[in-house]
Formats: sequence, C-alpha cells, structure tokens
Amino acid sequence: MASGAGDRGWAERRPVLVPFLLSLFCPALCEQIRYRIPEELPEGSVVGNLAKDLRLSVGELLTRKLRVSSEKPYFTVSAERGELLVGSRLDREQICGKKPVCALEFEAVAERPLNFYHVNVEIEDINDHTPKFMQSSFELQISESTKPEARFILGSAHDADIGTNSLQNYQLSPNDHFLLVNKEKLDGSKYPELVLKMPLDREEQKSYHLTLTALDRGDPPLSSTAQIHVLVTDANDNPPVFSQELYRVGLPENVSPGTTVLRVMATDQDEGVNAEITFSFTESDQITQFDLNSTTGEITIRNTLDFEGVKEYSIVLEAKDGGGMIAQCTVEIEVLDVNDNVPEVIFQSLPALIMEDTSIGTYIALLKIRDKDSGHNGEVTCKLEGDVPFKLLTSSKSTYKLVTDGILDREQTPEYNVTITATDRGKPPLSSSATITLRIGDVNDNAPVFQQSAYVVHVPENNPPGASIAQVSASDPDLGPNGHVSYSIVASDLEPRALSSYVSVSAQSGVVFAQRAFDHEQLRAFELTLQARDQGSPALSANASLRVLVGDRNDNAPRVLYPALGPDGSALFDTVPRAAQPGYLVTKVVAVDADSGHNAWLSYHVLQASEPGLFSLGLRTGEVRTARALGDRDAARQRLLVAVRDGGQPPLSATATLLLVFADSLQEVLPDLSDQPAPADPQAELQFYLVVALALISVLFLLAVILAVALHLRRSSRLSTGGYFQPGLCVKSGPDVTPNYSEGTLPYSYNLCVARTGKTEFNFLQCNEQLSSGQDVLCGDSSGALVPLCNSRESTSHPQAPPNTDWRFSQAQRPGTSGSQNGDETGTWPNNQFDTEMLQAMILASASEAADGSSTLGGGAGTMGLSARYGPQFTLQHVPDYRQNVYIPGSNATLTNAAGKRDGKAPAGGNGNKKKSGKKEKK
Repeated sequence: MASGAGDRGWAERRPVLVPFLLSLFCPALCEQIRYRIPEELPEGSVVGNLAKDLRLSVGELLTRKLRVSSEKPYFTVSAERGELLVGSRLDREQICGKKPVCALEFEAVAERPLNFYHVNVEIEDINDHTPKFMQSSFELQISESTKPEARFILGSAHDADIGTNSLQNYQLSPNDHFLLVNKEKLDGSKYPELVLKMPLDREEQKSYHLTLTALDRGDPPLSSTAQIHVLVTDANDNPPVFSQELYRVGLPENVSPGTTVLRVMATDQDEGVNAEITFSFTESDQITQFDLNSTTGEITIRNTLDFEGVKEYSIVLEAKDGGGMIAQCTVEIEVLDVNDNVPEVIFQSLPALIMEDTSIGTYIALLKIRDKDSGHNGEVTCKLEGDVPFKLLTSSKSTYKLVTDGILDREQTPEYNVTITATDRGKPPLSSSATITLRIGDVNDNAPVFQQSAYVVHVPENNPPGASIAQVSASDPDLGPNGHVSYSIVASDLEPRALSSYVSVSAQSGVVFAQRAFDHEQLRAFELTLQARDQGSPALSANASLRVLVGDRNDNAPRVLYPALGPDGSALFDTVPRAAQPGYLVTKVVAVDADSGHNAWLSYHVLQASEPGLFSLGLRTGEVRTARALGDRDAARQRLLVAVRDGGQPPLSATATLLLVFADSLQEVLPDLSDQPAPADPQAELQFYLVVALALISVLFLLAVILAVALHLRRSSRLSTGGYFQPGLCVKSGPDVTPNYSEGTLPYSYNLCVARTGKTEFNFLQCNEQLSSGQDVLCGDSSGALVPLCNSRESTSHPQAPPNTDWRFSQAQRPGTSGSQNGDETGTWPNNQFDTEMLQAMILASASEAADGSSTLGGGAGTMGLSARYGPQFTLQHVPDYRQNVYIPGSNATLTNAAGKRDGKAPAGGNGNKKKSGKKEKK
C-alpha cells in the first residue's frame, strides 16, 4: 500500500525529522511530497491524502482547485477528499525499465492563490515477470577428446524485474559429467557456463540430456527451464580460440548505418575443415541493431543507435570450426551521447486570464524543460525574451515558475506574448522557444475623464422646453461595465427643489435638456456640476462644471417712468417760461428697458407735435428742449407725443404724452387748466367732422334721389295723357324741388339732372330750352339714374368751363383706378369722359355709404371710402378733397370744402384767401 506524506518514510516507517522541521518554516512546502506504492495497483487506488499533506482543508478544495500537472495521466486528485488516486496502469518495467529506482515526479497545482507543490511517487517492483530463456533448448557438440574443465557458455534467461525479483542464479539437473557455473556481466546480468567435470567417451555414451533452470528470489520465487542436448563427437583436437574473451567499444549515437563497429579474431590450430571458422551471434533473433559477417567476424551497424533508448549493448559471439568445436566471446558496445535532442518547453499550468491588479511575485504558470540528452547535453537554461513584466523562478532541476515582475495595466497592454527560450550546454548548443499569450483581465482602476473640465454654453431666453442645450462626454478606458459611463447632476447653484424644473441630463448620452423656457431678466446664468460614473465595483466617478449663460432677446418693451400719468389716467403738464430761449431744457422723458445690450438701447422720437418746430428731442437722452423762442402765433398749450424705441430686432416701443404750458408762473396757468378741459386730439376732432359731413351728404343725396323719383313719376303721368318730351330735353325744376341749403350746415350744394335717354352711363346733357340764370334743373333718363346737374345758362354752343387752376395733384393722386389715369401734369380737369364719370360715381357712392351707415368713415379714418375702392393711397391726408373741385357743367362754381372751413382754411381755388389758424382756438 501507499505511504502518505504524513508518514514521510519508506515501508519500514522510519521517522524523518529534518523534512518535518523544514515544513514548519517553509509555508510553500518547498520539499517534495513523497509516496511509495507497488506497481500494478488498480485504477482508483489511493496513493495518499494529498490535501492533508499540503495542509489544505476539505472546504478549500473547491476554491483552490487542487489538481495534478503531469505529462501522462498516471495520477488524479479526488475533488471531494483531496486524495491522490491511481489514474492508469503502473508498469514499472514499462515506465523505468532496468533502473534501480523508479520514481514519478509531477506537480500538484492549487489556485487562489496559485502555487505549485512537487510530488514524488516511487514505484516499487513486484515479482510479476518470470525469467525466460530465449530458446527452449540448446544443442552442444563436444568432442570426446575435450579435456575436463572445458567451459561452454549457455544461453541466458531474461527477467524484467529488478532486485531480488530479477534473475538470480541458474541450476543444472544432477549428472556425473557436467557442472554449472553462474557468471555475471558488467551490466550485472548473469549467464550460465557449462563445465566438463570428467572426460567423455563417445563409445560409452553418445549424448547427454540436461535441464537448465533459471530462478529469481521473488516472493514467491519464479523460474523457467531450458533443455540442453549434448552430442559427443569424434575427436577434434583444437577448438577455435578468440583473440580476446571480452571486446569493448564505444560508439557515438549519431553514427550512420553500415559503419564498422569492430572485427573479432579467432584461430584454430587444426587443419583443413577443422580449421574453418564461422562466426555467429548466440542470440541472433535479439540482435537488431548490428550485423555480423560470419566469415570475417566484422560487426557493422544495421539501424541507427539512440543513446536515449539503449545506452549499452552486450553481445555473445560464437566461433565454430569445421569439426563442430566452438568458442565464445563477449562484445560490449557502449553508446555515447551526442547533443542531438532539442530542449522542449512544456507548459503544465497556464491561466486563461490574469487580472491587471495582480501583485508582483504572483505565480502565473508552471513549465517543465525536457532534454533527452545526458550530461552537459542535457543541462538546460531558460530565459524570457523581450521586455515583459514577468520572470522565471527555478522550482526544481527541470521545473520553472513564471511569476509577475512588474505592474500590469490592461489599458496600456491588453495582452503579452511571452517567449521562453530553452538552451542546453551541448557543443554546439541547441535551443528551442515556446510562446504563450497571456491576456490581462480588466479591473475598474480608471475613473471616467471628461473631454473638458468646464463647459460654457449660451442659451437664448424663451427657448422651447425640452430642447437640448448642451452635451457633455466622458470616456473610460476600462472594459464592460467598468467602462460604461452614466451621467447625472450632483450639484448646482440653483435651489435643489427647483433644479429638476430647470434642466435634466440624459444618463446615457450626456445631453442636457432645458425643462422650461429661460427668462434672461429673471435668471442670467447658473452653474451645474455634472458627474460621470462607471458601473464598476466599486464605482469610480469624475465631475465637470457646466455654466449656462442665458442670452437676452428683445421680449420687453420700454417702460416710461417719466412723465407719469395722473391718478385718473390723464397726462400731467409741465410749465415753460414764456421767455425761454432756444436750447432751454423743458423736461426729460425717462424710460427703462428690462432687456440688456442692444435690446435695451433706447432712442426717443417725436410722433406728433402741436408745433413741430417749437421743440427738439434728444435721440438718446430724451431731453426736450426749445428749438426756438415762443412766437405770438404759437399757442400757449402744446402737446408732444413721444415714442421710445429699443434697439432690438424687431424693435419694441412705448409712447408718452407731454403737455406743455407756456407760463411764467404756476398761478397763471392754474385757472385755465381748471376751467377748460384738456384740448382734444386734433386728429380725433377731424374725424368727427368728416363723419358729420358724410352723414349730411348722405341725407342730401337721399333727398335728391327722392326728388328725382318724384319728377320721373310726374313726367310719366304726363306722357300717359299724350305729352311727350323730345329726346335730350331737360325739364325745368319747379320751386318745390329746389333744395334749400341755407338752413343746414352742409356747405355743399348739388344740382342734379336726370336724363331720360336709354343710356346707362353718365352724360352731361344739353338743354333745348333757354333757362333762367341761377335756376337749377334735374335731368333724368329712363332708368332713373342720377347724373350731375346742368346749369340753365349753359347751351350746346358754350364750351365747358375749366376748373380752378390751383387744383393740381400728382399722377398717383388723381382719381380713377388706383390713380392710374393718363393726364398731363398741369392739373387741368380731365377731359376723359370715363374719368369724369368715375369721379362723379365716387362722390355719389361715398354719400350713399354714409347715408345707409354701412361705412365707418368710408373704410378708414378720413378716407371717405376712397382707399377701399381705389387703393390705400387715396386718403384724405394725402389726396386733395375732390369735393372742393367738382366742376358743375355750365357754371364757374365749385363745391366748397367744409372741412377746410372748419379748420379755418380757405378752399384751394385760385381766388381763395387763407385764414389764420389762431382764430379757431380763440373761439
């Protein structure tokens, strides 16, 4: 049975004190763990408790992964109990041959931490082989003249066992003529010699039958036998004689086949046939490496020699003469080693992955160096090629450990190609290399790194909520979860509760989103601290700052601080001394804008002024100063409408009304301000008068239509009694249809003529009958349409009177389709019939709209409906009032402008006189 390492002894269990003491001071168990077992144990037999001998508990077996590292699977380790078990058949003779000591050396490997333990298992021989003769019988021819004491070498037996179990001696069956002598060769093997005790007499006995027995000393002993047949021949006085009883020669193993090893010499003193000698091997069927020339005795090499296979050959040669006498000699051939084997590098333990945080000196791999040569040819040295963070440590004669010798960093070098070169000491030396790839495992040893330590972004205010405003990026050179980066906001100068309502960050992409629309006026800038964290264990992180600058947009109109409105919403007034000189600072418009930059750069403009040239306004300062001295015609009260604009795009504005009163003291102006209401807006007053005028015109037009209808009915009744008017005849209007305009306020008068012709367009009609001067008539046609009235003093021979020559306007201001008439620039009355009719229709249509209430100031303030019909350029502010220049055929009179009279201005005719504008203010 096997003896465990705890016994540390051989079969007799002798105590070994020194290894036990060394084990107390050598935690890595630097000495070998030794076991001894007999050969041919069945598979699964227990050799010893390896885990116990290595001081490993049963609970550590799974984590330490104890196993055997060897070239051949002779042994295994039980995963449950840590016992060393026989893994395959152990045949000592096959494993070690004739070696006196047969020991199997291998390494036991334990992980976490990685360590190697040397194990030596000695295989003891058992007597499982019987000595065997190569031949079952031998035949000897001995001459009767052979003298006593003659020796004859017999065939030897072979026993594969060693020691006492091997062949020990030979025995010969009892007889009177022969005895047996045991001889021993240089290699320790034994062979028998047959010795003649007394002379032979062929005539008495021709042959002898003997039994040769080979014995070992095993328990129990084993033996085998061979038969010896001795033939007594007739006398041959001289046997062959070799020149040497023992020949020795040494051959290098690399000699080529056919090379002569040596030549044996033998002589025979007989003559004739008895002197003819032939040579042969006594065991020719066992000799495979050499050839023998039977005539010359020359030995040559048949097959290649191999020192690693067989180191020595012992051959018995036999010389026989023609008479049958033989002689024997021994040839011993020693094979000399030659450095013909390259060292081999064998890795017995190799990890799949090495973590980058492995400490220096950690075992990585176990390797063995094997060189079949011997002596210096088999002595091997190993070294690492290149600059790698590893080194080799010698564990035993042919075993090395690969350990770390530097810091590993996967991010710099993810794998190493380690080349190990083994070189022997032969001449010339031989070497071989083996390369392994060691992959470095990742450890979370790198924190994320931002591309910038600080980010600054500009975001315009009023941004849409949910828009991305920035993106941060961080990199982590680690792998897998150790390199997966997520982003978050860890700090801010905003309130913690309000932070989530302002911004958020995508954990995966690092995009920063605005959660609300920013307002530059409330928050101009804020700062965030962003963190990038990996998913390692423990997790590593890095921070970066993000400063968000909210840009301004022009979203706030200027606000006027001064002049302020009164409690009732009315504008306050400022007094100006009557003797104020030009450049006198009257007041200052003060305004602010909540925006910044160009959006808050304010400018001041005068929109409306009672006297445009009386005051000046500072474009940037807003200071109101007198532009000239107060004149006699200037009103005491002045009104300025000031616009304040900012510099944004588009600009925003606000207005302020300034009421200025020229007075030397406040007491002077107080009675007027208390008794009189504030002056009305001139534009609003003008619009009021225009509405009244249009209403009156509409009423007058309706009266004229009613009158025309009545006249038409009256004439129709006369026609029914037989009275017919000739075509083109005008009917004189009676006093009942003559309108009285003196009672109303409408300053216009119209004379209408109704034509009874079948034409639908407007025509200026001629009267067949001479009418009295100053009498108005109405002309009608069959359709009842109203046309301008003809003067009774006009006849067909009289030319049409031209309009007032002062009435002139540009091409764009002329009536017609959008002012596109063709006329000259002299301003004469258009002689085109269509344009004249269009003008008349325009006036009548405006009056009709005002009468039925369907127009609000004729499509706009002060437009009389012109802009709605003929384009936006026809307004009362830009185009002269056509009513004051309407020509009445047959008369030099024109319609007067009531608006002009209201404003105190004369009509635009050539004979009109301009009235002073100050009279209306004094009324």
